[in-house]
Amino acid sequence: MTEFALDLNDDQKQVRDWLHGFARDVIRPAAAEWDEREETPWPVIQEAAKVGIYSLDFYAQQFFDPTGLGIPMAMEELFWGDAGIALSIVGTGLAAVGVLANGTEEQIGTWIPQMYGDVDDVKVAAFCSSEPDAGSDVGAMRTRAVYDESRDEWVLNGTKTWATNGGIANVHVVVAVVDPGLGSKGHASFIVPPNTPGLSQGQKFRKHGIRASHTAEVVLEDVRVPGSCLLGGKEKLDERLARARERAREGGERVKNAAMATFEASRPAVGAMAVGTARAAYDYALEYAKERRQFGRPIIDNQGVAFQLADMRTRIDAARLLVWRASWMAVSGKPFTAAEGSMSKLFASEVAQKVTAQAVQILGGNGFTREYPVERMHRDAAIYTIFEGTSEIQRLVIARTLSGLPIR
Repeated sequence: MTEFALDLNDDQKQVRDWLHGFARDVIRPAAAEWDEREETPWPVIQEAAKVGIYSLDFYAQQFFDPTGLGIPMAMEELFWGDAGIALSIVGTGLAAVGVLANGTEEQIGTWIPQMYGDVDDVKVAAFCSSEPDAGSDVGAMRTRAVYDESRDEWVLNGTKTWATNGGIANVHVVVAVVDPGLGSKGHASFIVPPNTPGLSQGQKFRKHGIRASHTAEVVLEDVRVPGSCLLGGKEKLDERLARARERAREGGERVKNAAMATFEASRPAVGAMAVGTARAAYDYALEYAKERRQFGRPIIDNQGVAFQLADMRTRIDAARLLVWRASWMAVSGKPFTAAEGSMSKLFASEVAQKVTAQAVQILGGNGFTREYPVERMHRDAAIYTIFEGTSEIQRLVIARTLSGLPIR
């Protein structure tokens, strides 16, 4: 087990600096344009693929970093560049995590490469869990998957919403109900291969922030997928469902469902995204405060501004430490006995909202215009307290973990 450390090693620093340069030189110059266009920035994703950032190999190297810091470090630097474009670059990763968390080795080897494509033919993937009536309440999920034993196929019907890359993805990972009687314990995840009949894009959402990231509904109408597309396989699913039924009869321990396994694995990474956005706003506000002069002196000479910047930096560093701790615990196999993954996501997301709002305030009227990037950063930051578990849900998870009680 790797010991927890607060300093990156030489290899990590080299990767960090490389990512920072890409974020500075490629992502940032394109940020305002793609925010206004509200379209997937395919040329930027292509550039990321050319240099090796948008690739299975790169994310595998970061994912298997023995310190656990590879992914959060990468997320922070890319989202320091721009949240919308960065999410377009890393959004495929959530679907990949869904396969890694629930799939067999064969499924991992077959489907994750198809999620990314290659340099000459870039692809994206989508993870589809939320529904119009089932966001935080995953137990209300209605999308059904019914097994057709005669053809060894699963038939999927339902509507998913808030899916990053939904409808434009090469590969969709869909969470569906296989046993309605078990509530959230009766869920499973499925691969929907490219060009599968019956899958279509529904409404594309026009969003407050992260506009360069495609978010849409995914409609499933009698979508048939081979039995091999059930992540983990049917034998494993049948065993899990049997245990869940037995525990339900006995009133025993709760069983994690497929969607929650994916979200638990990704929460520290979302925290790192929030840290990157917060740091970007802080950096800009700091330089602005040094250069902007009022009453004959830089505005940073005023305690009202200087103290805000001190608080901003303190919160950012504290958020990063929580993210790093959770990431190290996850890779070291340490259980989240106090919901440390949720803690990191909760704190970092709320820091991002607070810090970006302070940056707007420091810039005054300029901060309220699209001529300055902190306005966009503040809009983008709003998503972190909402997606992959709202702040309220994170607090519920933490409280239940600490108390052992079904707090509602």
